Amino acid sequence: MINNDTNFGYEKVSPREKTRRVNKVFSSVADEYNLMNDIMSFGIHKLWKRFAVNLCSIRKDFHVLDLACGTGDITKLVYEKLGKYGHVTLCDINETMLNHGRDNLINKGIIKNIDYIRANAENLPFKDNSFDCVIIAFGLRNITDKNAALKSIYKKLKYGAQLVILEFSKVTIPFIDKIYLKYAFKFIPKLGKAVAKDEDSYRYLIESIRVHPDQKLLALMIEEAGFKNIKFHNLSAGIVAVHRGYKI
Repeated sequence: MINNDTNFGYEKVSPREKTRRVNKVFSSVADEYNLMNDIMSFGIHKLWKRFAVNLCSIRKDFHVLDLACGTGDITKLVYEKLGKYGHVTLCDINETMLNHGRDNLINKGIIKNIDYIRANAENLPFKDNSFDCVIIAFGLRNITDKNAALKSIYKKLKYGAQLVILEFSKVTIPFIDKIYLKYAFKFIPKLGKAVAKDEDSYRYLIESIRVHPDQKLLALMIEEAGFKNIKFHNLSAGIVAVHRGYKI
């Protein structure tokens, strides 16, 4: 009998249960999500995101999909690069996060050439060959079936278009990894309890980083989904990495 269980942090659960639990996590942390990101990364996450968006090589007339868009940080950076004929679509499976993203962008005056779709990345509800670029930042590790999501993204990209993934990865310097591990497991859940009133969700988010594929394995998964010319860039000693691949 085939066991299709998947990782929810360090725990093995059914795919349906993981999707349910991840949705619950992000509904819980949405209100303080941006503040927690600032505190946990000492603000460095903003530099990581800007680096990833710059690698997208966005032209003014691009149609960009911000997948697992969260609170809209990536969309804001993408939007700055688009002209009057450009368009950006925000997509997230979690309605609470999507609503936060919409509200944040409206408050910044970003209302034109933009739309919001609630959907599962494993089966994107867009026409094939629709997007000039797809970017997903800190969302891939929370998707239940990553291979299905990568294949779905591939179908929705135009030929010659690029996928950019920004995600936590494997630290490349051992002594930094030890320090980072202690910081992550001892400090961040307590911070989540103090700021977001949710220690368990932030413990899951840290565990999800440790079980996520490392740089080379993720590159192989992207290749198996059909992408070509795959490269990755380590940032902050591999705490995060940016992967790129093209639909050719």
